[in-house]
Amino acid sequence: MPDTQIFGFERDFAGSLRCIPMAVRYKLDRAGIKLSLRQWSQVSRDDRTALLEAPYDDIPGFRAKLIALIETKTDEPVKSLVPDLTDPPMPPTQLVEFAQAQTIAPPTNAAWSALTPLQRFTLIKLSRAHHDNINFVPALREFGLV
Repeated sequence: MPDTQIFGFERDFAGSLRCIPMAVRYKLDRAGIKLSLRQWSQVSRDDRTALLEAPYDDIPGFRAKLIALIETKTDEPVKSLVPDLTDPPMPPTQLVEFAQAQTIAPPTNAAWSALTPLQRFTLIKLSRAHHDNINFVPALREFGLV
């Protein structure tokens, strides 16, 4: 899985790096750091690109770099979260129920296991009640699930 992946459904708003791409959100959750859009916009485009390009397998390095950026380039404190390292082996109930509410068949267990960890993370994020869910169906389409 490329560390710089920006999905097609997010290119119009994340491709310019004015919004936080799912690939960075995935690393943030794994690193246990909450980064606001305001903080994201306060770091330079080069720094945002560096966060996007940071390898998935060096979460401690990503975390250290991110903390340094937040402390030196933003006017908000670092907000820690419990790191989310989960990667469920089957579609979570919340995702299944959200897909059904959209009158879309949820991914089968086999289709789910064929997705990359980033794709699974993305679908989980896009199916949460407090998230902007407009890209859920486009993500399912892009991942070959609809």
